[in-house]
Amino acid sequence: MLNKEINDTIAAIATPPGEGGIGIIRVSGKNSINIVDKIFVAGDKRALSERHSHRAIYGKIYDLHDKRVIDEVICLLMREPHSYTKENIVEVQCHGGMVVLRNILANLLENGVRLAEPGEFTKRAFLNGRIDLAQAQAVMDIIRAKTEASLKMASGHLSGYFSSQINQMRELLLDVIVHYEAVIDFPEEGVDEIDNIQVMEKIGEVRSKIGNMLASANTGRILRDGIVTAIVGKPNVGKSSLLNLLLRDERAIVTDVPGTTRDSIEEYADIDGIPLRIIDTAGIRQTEDRIEKIGVDKSLTYIKKAGLILALFDASRKLDTDDQKIMALLKNKNAVIVLNKSDLPQAFDENCMKINCPDSKIIHMSTVEQDGLTELIQIIKKMVYNDNIVSNEGEFVNDVRQADALKKADSHLSDALKGLDNDIPEDLVVIDLRSAWEKLGDITGDTVNEDIINEIFSRFCIGK
Repeated sequence: MLNKEINDTIAAIATPPGEGGIGIIRVSGKNSINIVDKIFVAGDKRALSERHSHRAIYGKIYDLHDKRVIDEVICLLMREPHSYTKENIVEVQCHGGMVVLRNILANLLENGVRLAEPGEFTKRAFLNGRIDLAQAQAVMDIIRAKTEASLKMASGHLSGYFSSQINQMRELLLDVIVHYEAVIDFPEEGVDEIDNIQVMEKIGEVRSKIGNMLASANTGRILRDGIVTAIVGKPNVGKSSLLNLLLRDERAIVTDVPGTTRDSIEEYADIDGIPLRIIDTAGIRQTEDRIEKIGVDKSLTYIKKAGLILALFDASRKLDTDDQKIMALLKNKNAVIVLNKSDLPQAFDENCMKINCPDSKIIHMSTVEQDGLTELIQIIKKMVYNDNIVSNEGEFVNDVRQADALKKADSHLSDALKGLDNDIPEDLVVIDLRSAWEKLGDITGDTVNEDIINEIFSRFCIGK
């Protein structure tokens, strides 16, 4: 698969739709330079094909049919193999309007260029050996990073740090596999006998590394995708005030009138590097108002699907039946109970909360005075990181496919250990070891099949 020859030339608009100061069209392939030369005339009249790599050339793009000037542009020339795809690349920088971008792209397509598929530029970088599959996936993670921590994690993957951890484990297993196969296939050559105890120690070392990586999978997924966080409670307990506090912005309307929020408000918040997809829900209470009831029903739905629940209660008032119903909804949920309005005289029965929600963290807070916010953030961080904070976010597993490959590799290694314990033939042990080696290779793309590669790159945006 990695040696598949790519002959066609592709192009796509690489900047987001809309108006902007600059728009970019990326062209990649063996014939990209000659094709752009057909519609581009440099200020000094020299063709792109006559120029050295990594040059920026000013000129104009002309329409193929009526020879009119479409736009003044800068062409960035990058010759193979020193480019993103390891192919000849020309990036046309024009004014950032969709009409001019589409016009230039149409002229390129008439010259034999094919419109690029989603992620095809990065796919070519992978197929041409510039990056591995884990690095390729990190490209989109960088584009979609929502916080500094998620960017660090994606950058660590793109730099190859994550892949190097995988490759170290594969190399260790390969050494054992090669030794076993030499003993099996060439017994007369006097190859040193294998110490199965040492092999078991090496397998244990690899399994320990896999275990540490899998322990980070939930954290990695949250840092990449964010965690759906529902702010729930009765009307007028301070839900919208908490949303505004977490967002550091007056996003939601705050009044002393119960039921102000009748629909859900959804925003992303950066909580010390953790992206929270926060949903401020309508107040939960018994109501005859048809519109408010729809909002309450939506709130109950969000409670079911949220990865984290911030349940607010008014600590200045006594517990009532609506509070009790909300507490019942928190059972077996990942919830933090926030007793708000701690700046007022307290009337809430906290012991009842501890009895009904024994697994939930309870904090006192005043959204008006902003007291308790630091404690809430620390609790959220501990929940997300699960005491698994490391010095390099690039170690985190952040993809379901990667986690699944690690689990399967670990299962094969477990079978190999059982085989060694039971003194089964060495060639059967090698089967399990090689299966684990291949599963780890799925992560970097060394052993993955073409269907999976195509599926991964189909998630990319066009032009990347």
